[in-house]
Amino acid sequence: MSPVSRLHVPHPPARPGDTPDFSYVRLCPAGSVKRPDPTAAVPETEFLSRELVRVLDDSHKAQGPWNPGLDADTLRAGLRNMQLTRIYDERMLRAHRQGRISFYMQSTGEEAVATAAGMALDPKDMLFPSYRCQGLHFLRGVRTVKLMCQLLSNTQDMCKGRQLPVLYHSAEKRLFSISGNLATQVPQAVGWAMAATIKGEPHLAAAWTGEGSTAEGDVHHAFVFASAYRAPVILNIVNNQWAISTFQGIAAGDSPSFAARGPAFGMPGIRVDGNDFLAVYAVTRWAAERARKGLGATVVELVTYRAGAHSTSDDPSRYRPKAEASAWPLGDPLQRLKQHLIGLKEWSEERHQALHKELTTHVNDAWKEACEFGTLSEPPRPDPLTMFEDVFAQMPQHLQRQQAQLAKELG
Repeated sequence: MSPVSRLHVPHPPARPGDTPDFSYVRLCPAGSVKRPDPTAAVPETEFLSRELVRVLDDSHKAQGPWNPGLDADTLRAGLRNMQLTRIYDERMLRAHRQGRISFYMQSTGEEAVATAAGMALDPKDMLFPSYRCQGLHFLRGVRTVKLMCQLLSNTQDMCKGRQLPVLYHSAEKRLFSISGNLATQVPQAVGWAMAATIKGEPHLAAAWTGEGSTAEGDVHHAFVFASAYRAPVILNIVNNQWAISTFQGIAAGDSPSFAARGPAFGMPGIRVDGNDFLAVYAVTRWAAERARKGLGATVVELVTYRAGAHSTSDDPSRYRPKAEASAWPLGDPLQRLKQHLIGLKEWSEERHQALHKELTTHVNDAWKEACEFGTLSEPPRPDPLTMFEDVFAQMPQHLQRQQAQLAKELG
């Protein structure tokens, strides 16, 4: 009698109460991975999907061929944007705990994923963020007050109360509307990139999605189109180890990496240290150069760690060790860039404390201003008549009648 086959169910290496175990994360020494020319054929880049591009070593010094050689002003700008993102996250989490907003999602530990990649792109490139990319909005100049008003769903909410908090957008800044269904932005980005090419525009698109979302059909459909039509798009897979409470191994299966899905579809795939500002910047530049030369898409796996909860509706202590964040082998992106600048004698603890104080004041002042436009419990209230707007280019008569009827009832 032949043996009965059994399903293989991937399990996380540690659960609550266990010692954190990241032995499954394959590391490479900083500076050890070769940098092929951006025009290289896909088979010549295949090793990038297995190895891990790193620039900053354990002493926070830049090493190897991927070092982008950024000047101190650019590095300080990156540090500032990441610091602003973290302070904003901390303030909005407190606002939720105070009952001032209904929901929030932090990006703690993942700040370089958005900031470094965004800085490596051109201002006219179209960005399709996920809900943990606050840094892109700060980087593109969206006002802090405007983001807070969206969280408050108040009279100045950019989404007019029709979106879950943290699902920002800005057509002016070329930031596509964030979706809570985390795979949708990938085919949207590919489609936008294809359309831009058809119209003869020189700009590319970049999308961010989670490693768990790569199991969705939307992502695979997008990869087919990106590969077949050589769409100028960067497909960022943010592998922060947890898809809400599901360990990354469920979506990964026995694949050597999420980046390996690039070569499987005929595109380069690069696995990069997502907590290394310099490495993320360099890899994004490489992928952008390839796209602008008409060579198509690149899949980038950003290996990082979600230090906080998935959202304010999540309790990570129920599915992972409490000390897991501090055991993450790739460290804190803010601390690593800060120490790199200090090592270059372009920063100091005193300047960092001054920056923290300045940005904390900015965030607190922005919160006070945002609350003047209304909160969940305090007026002014959004105009209910706007619920009929923005559905049709021209409002049909039956909605006009309903709007008029409601206006009459409201007095």
